[in-house]
Amino acid sequence: MFDTCIKFICRRGSLLLTTMVCLILVTSEVSAQRKNHRYDVILRNGVVVDGSGKPAFRGDVAIDDDRIAAIGDLSQSRGRKVIDCRSLIVAPVFINMLSWATESLLVDGRSQSDIRQGVTLEVFGEGWSLGPLNEAMRRDMRVSQGDLRYGVPWQSLREYLLHLQHHGVACNVASLVGATTVRIHELGYENRAPTPSELARMEQLVREAMEDGALGLGSSLIYAPAFYADTDELVALCKVVAQYDGLYMSHVRSEGNQLIEAVDEFLEIVRRSGVRGEIYHLKAAGKNNWHKLDQVIEKINQARDQGLQVSADMYNYTAGATGLNASMPPWVQEGGLRDWIERMRDPAIRARLILEMRTSSNEWENLLLAAGTPENVLLTGFKNQKMKRYTGKTLGQVARQIGKSAEETAMDLVIKDGSRVEAVYFFMSEENVKKKIQIPWVSFCSDAPSISSEGVFLRSQPHPRTYGSFARLLGKYVREEQVISLPQAIHRLTAMPAENLRLTHRGRLAEGYFADVVVFNPATIADRATYDSPHQYATGMRHVFVNGKPVLLRGKLTGALPGKMVVRNGAVKNSAVRNSANK
Repeated sequence: MFDTCIKFICRRGSLLLTTMVCLILVTSEVSAQRKNHRYDVILRNGVVVDGSGKPAFRGDVAIDDDRIAAIGDLSQSRGRKVIDCRSLIVAPVFINMLSWATESLLVDGRSQSDIRQGVTLEVFGEGWSLGPLNEAMRRDMRVSQGDLRYGVPWQSLREYLLHLQHHGVACNVASLVGATTVRIHELGYENRAPTPSELARMEQLVREAMEDGALGLGSSLIYAPAFYADTDELVALCKVVAQYDGLYMSHVRSEGNQLIEAVDEFLEIVRRSGVRGEIYHLKAAGKNNWHKLDQVIEKINQARDQGLQVSADMYNYTAGATGLNASMPPWVQEGGLRDWIERMRDPAIRARLILEMRTSSNEWENLLLAAGTPENVLLTGFKNQKMKRYTGKTLGQVARQIGKSAEETAMDLVIKDGSRVEAVYFFMSEENVKKKIQIPWVSFCSDAPSISSEGVFLRSQPHPRTYGSFARLLGKYVREEQVISLPQAIHRLTAMPAENLRLTHRGRLAEGYFADVVVFNPATIADRATYDSPHQYATGMRHVFVNGKPVLLRGKLTGALPGKMVVRNGAVKNSAVRNSANK
């Protein structure tokens, strides 16, 4: 065909005409190749929302091996498997910007609660990451395990992610390195600044994680021992991350009384270090603080106008979930769980704690006060089998049952369970949820594990966001309330976070990109999980492909576990890792 073009040029001498003819011939040849080629999979007649934010269009999507091979009118093409997607949306798979599936995937790699919503990239690392670990940290991980039991054969973050991949997971996995983890590695749970040599070792741990493919650095500054880190320490670690074009993601130091000041610190860290930044699960906690969200949005818009690369993510519920540790001051938690529990046995310390837990403060984040009443604190997870009878009750109900104050009850529950005790706090406004959904620089997360509605997972009562965050966005806020359009929602679930994380060939439907594809019914996709009955899968998701392999077909799991460790663009220097990761 190209010989014909050259001869034509020689005879006619018309560059414009020959170019046009060659283009026609090339297009015809490509069309002929597509017609004769037999693709592994063709998703036929779907409404394609490609992740770019552009309007949807009707078309076909072809998959070969682990890549998207073609998009468009493939009506004349053949496929080994052809799936009719008429009246269904075909889109890139969704990215969970804050996942706690670090342990749940070690127990059950099927990732059902997220796969059934179309989520196939779990991003870990909000302060804590599963590496780097020293021997003391590995020992603590084994000893502190509750319902979920697993071995800890790894040390580095890279080794953990590869362990998941080799163990077998349906989803892709990626992680930031946790600033808390790095601090514990060198300082333990001490409330002090690192020495210069300790800080240098912390920086080296971050450097090694970044070179192994970590997406950036994550912090969670309301919790001990992360609370003990000052701004300078975080700037020093972020300077290392900036050298690799990584992302600093932060649960800022306050989401309540000191929200404005916490966002100012976040922006200072970004400015001083030169890192790109994202605020985890943006919110204003506590009714007295709801009005502050507008000021935060304005601050971030101004920072972006000034050239700072900053963004945020969110979950679309009015309740958060964490532990009862978030209702107690950080000083009592210094030294770790055992020291915390031992202090709470002291009557003098208990009296001091009761007073501080009842007093509004700008020095630490008190989620019990943010919730307004103990009736707005729902107990959801215990380690001790004897304590599980309190699952699903409010802190107020348990306090009345045992005849103590809410503050004393919280202490007693932590002591008797030997854990921080998982809890749901109701402290946000629905108006603010919708306001955040409309912000173009906000992506989405679950801030939860990915689990199954069976077996060991039924021993606790998780936040409904575990089963519904992403389906709730598409069902409630896109279809029913029309807060944003479907193309906008898909863009912020896919291409936008993929770009922020600097992922190669992920987040869009485009030729040559990894074949991470979801197909769902826009009329039926919805969350079903509730606070009273959370173990309910979302509905409406029909097919999910991960790296070209179907993990969900016609709404049923296939049993395939094709998930891989995904790393930042250009991050991995070791060829063995490169071949098994996103490169």
